Amino acid sequence: MKLNYRRVFFLAALPFFVHFTFAPKTFAPEKNGGLMLPGNFEAIVVADSIGSARHLAVNSNGDIYVKLRASYKKGSNVAMRDTDGDGKAEIIEYFSVYEDPSNYGTAMRIHKGYLYYSSSGQIFRCKLIPGQLLPDKNVELILTDDFKNDPHGYNHTAKPLTFDDKGMMYVPYGSPGDVCQLKDRVPGEPGQYPCPQLAEHAGVWVFDPNIPNQTIKNGKHFATGIRSAVAINWNPVDKQLYVVQHGRDDLHRTWPDLYSKWQSAVLPGEEFLRVKEGTDAGWPYYYYDPIQKKKLLNPEYGGDGIKAGNGDKYEQPIIGFPGHWAPNDILFYTGDQFPEHYKNGAFIAFHGSTIRSPYSQAGYFVAFVPYVNGEFSQKWEVFADGFSGSDAIVNTMDAKYRPMGLAQGSDGSLFISDSQKGKIWKIKYQGNKERFGKKELAKMEKRKQSSHIRNPHEKKDKLKSGAMTDGERIYTTYCVTCHSKNGKGDGQRYPPLDNSEYVSGDKTRLINILLNGLNEEITVKGKKYNAIMPSHSFLSNRDIAAVLSYIRQNFNNKSTEIAPAEVKLLREKMKYND
Repeated sequence: MKLNYRRVFFLAALPFFVHFTFAPKTFAPEKNGGLMLPGNFEAIVVADSIGSARHLAVNSNGDIYVKLRASYKKGSNVAMRDTDGDGKAEIIEYFSVYEDPSNYGTAMRIHKGYLYYSSSGQIFRCKLIPGQLLPDKNVELILTDDFKNDPHGYNHTAKPLTFDDKGMMYVPYGSPGDVCQLKDRVPGEPGQYPCPQLAEHAGVWVFDPNIPNQTIKNGKHFATGIRSAVAINWNPVDKQLYVVQHGRDDLHRTWPDLYSKWQSAVLPGEEFLRVKEGTDAGWPYYYYDPIQKKKLLNPEYGGDGIKAGNGDKYEQPIIGFPGHWAPNDILFYTGDQFPEHYKNGAFIAFHGSTIRSPYSQAGYFVAFVPYVNGEFSQKWEVFADGFSGSDAIVNTMDAKYRPMGLAQGSDGSLFISDSQKGKIWKIKYQGNKERFGKKELAKMEKRKQSSHIRNPHEKKDKLKSGAMTDGERIYTTYCVTCHSKNGKGDGQRYPPLDNSEYVSGDKTRLINILLNGLNEEITVKGKKYNAIMPSHSFLSNRDIAAVLSYIRQNFNNKSTEIAPAEVKLLREKMKYND
């Protein structure tokens, strides 16, 4: 296992830190790092711009470990230490390099003296050394996927993980498609029954975390019918497993006669589920409607937005949050630093939506679910807001920050990571805990009326038809001439983007085409094209990510967005190869 260690120090006399790949950068001070919090909660910015940060973990001595989304030459993980007790990291070090073609690393957990982290298809661990910030250089591969031999393809490949009170490791395997169609995301295409993907996808498996080189065949199939769960954690209080799963995608695009654009924006619910051995949450046959508060048949299986079928026989969520908020982490608060109201409750980080157009994108905040009399409340609260930097969000990348990971410090503080710029916050309560109550909570309750949180009004909240996303604007400027406004090309020299395997396929290939251009014959949808595609490397990483995300989510394509960090990584690799 090849590893790389690089060290970055904060300069104590200056209000910025030096990152070895960038010029020194100053950051304007913001109250609470730009966050809105209840009562006398205060946030300290631990570090800024460390790279697209996913999940994180905090050691008992206060050291912080962060999983980066992509695999960088300087390291795929970050270790941080506060040496003077001011809450800010004076030492930042990058470590562990591995190849991850999907750029989708996510997990970071500490368990029995080991640091566990993941790429999209692998879980690693390395031993923590007492007194030393960086873990041991010897890295063990604990679990791996075999994407190449998976007959169902792959999607939702994040490998989050958690451990129970007996030390066993739980790992969700996401569904390789949206709703188990033979051809994924094709309008009107029926779902397969029974769904063959359920044997090795859309569920949770349990493993012994001490055995190296395992595959899914070494695990025990614990639960099924869970489409995609990035937020997963073991609750030490009631000793049960919980997930908050991502619901299915665009209902209107695939079934326009059954679902309006408004319904597609708010449905289906993101489900907060208690998961026991044998749990079946109903995917792909059912989805949860948070407005009707029940599980309904998916249209691929004969549903019409009304039929419930046998939906009540499947696991029901504790809460069905509005659609597409993207729940990416859950944490059960067991500390004493916060007011009693938060004891044993659940914090949930909503990363934010990408497919709510023509309405504002939504999510981009941290919610809280109280734990009352041994049960989780069915009412949720806004705990931390302000990540988006604005109210209505046209394009996902317009959000200033996107909350991703949650961790609890040994002192009871709460840490939040951001995947947009790589910012880390530490939140503490600085007031009289006995005086915290309804007044403070009422202030945050008003945040639910923000455009990026509340359900939009079907007519009044439609974004202006003339408002373009960044990606659409760039497409109109640079791409329309050859590929046409409808993405179908000219049928002769310029290939179609509409329902194209080049668009929906490998991200790396697509990014490289924009960065390097194309000067060779290619075959798209069975037809050969040989026009020269010029390099568009003059566009910024953000602009390339925006236009490619726009193309991948329009013109009858339905693929995941591309992040600026992914473009940046490939651009850097090009320089190394010069």
